[in-house]
Amino acid sequence: MDRNNQTIVSEFLLLGLFDQPQQQQILFWLFLCVYFITVIGNLLIMLAIGLDARLHSPMYFFLANLSFADICVSSVTIPKTLVNHIIKSKSISYAECMIQMYFFITFVNMDGFLLMDMSYDRYMAICRPLHYTTVMRPGLCILLVAISWVITNLHALLHTLLMAQLSFCADNTIPHFFCDPYAVRKLSCSDTYISDLMVFTVGGAVFITPFTCIAISYVFIFSNVMKLPSIQGIKKALSTCGSHLTVVSLFYGAIIGIYLRPSSSYSKVDTVATVIFTVISPMLNPFIYSLRNHDMKVALQRLILTKLIL
Repeated sequence: MDRNNQTIVSEFLLLGLFDQPQQQQILFWLFLCVYFITVIGNLLIMLAIGLDARLHSPMYFFLANLSFADICVSSVTIPKTLVNHIIKSKSISYAECMIQMYFFITFVNMDGFLLMDMSYDRYMAICRPLHYTTVMRPGLCILLVAISWVITNLHALLHTLLMAQLSFCADNTIPHFFCDPYAVRKLSCSDTYISDLMVFTVGGAVFITPFTCIAISYVFIFSNVMKLPSIQGIKKALSTCGSHLTVVSLFYGAIIGIYLRPSSSYSKVDTVATVIFTVISPMLNPFIYSLRNHDMKVALQRLILTKLIL
């Protein structure tokens, strides 16, 4: 079928999370504050890591990349919602929707791969400490991040191209505040079997691989930690993983319940749940890593004091 015949709609309508004007106004200010905190918090993390030589290690290199990805996740979704509220519009063009979807898939999956890289770093530091410096070289860290970017971009491109082949007819209202792939796919008036199949195969592999590697890493970490002779040693070893485990639980807890099932079952509850990893998690990550990490707290304090003095 010709592309012009396939795609009848030229734009979509983003209904948002609430219908009432008062609720939408509250959500606007909430999203604005959250976005501001997310960008400032993650930028501070990146600056502290870049300027403090003591943080030039694999763990903080991955954390800096995670902060960048978190800024991107929020920047893909929140600004469009804020702009639409200001101009009193709910529309997003077909092209904008596809572009937003592409970058959303890229950056969300990048979060997962970076969390996997960080779990491997923790595994090497706790289970293979004598080999840590020889294995976790700067070249390997850069390679892991580069491979993650390539995989996530190719995965996003595949899903966006498949979405572009679907037909969208009369109904163009998306019950969401951004072009969530599942919400958009549910609007299609053509057969989504191939697209759903790719979600469960390729998409499942891209999702399950980092999650499985994280789980395996922590199985080895916990088994080694439990062999330590003192309670103090166990607490010290686990303290280095506490922040990472908190972020992993928050991130994967929301995604597992939303995306590992057919798009036809997508509901309003799932719409609200996506706020956790698209809005809340990127905002909380800087606090989680800074409050539970002494070196990071010291670096942030030094950075803030330096800027105040200057």
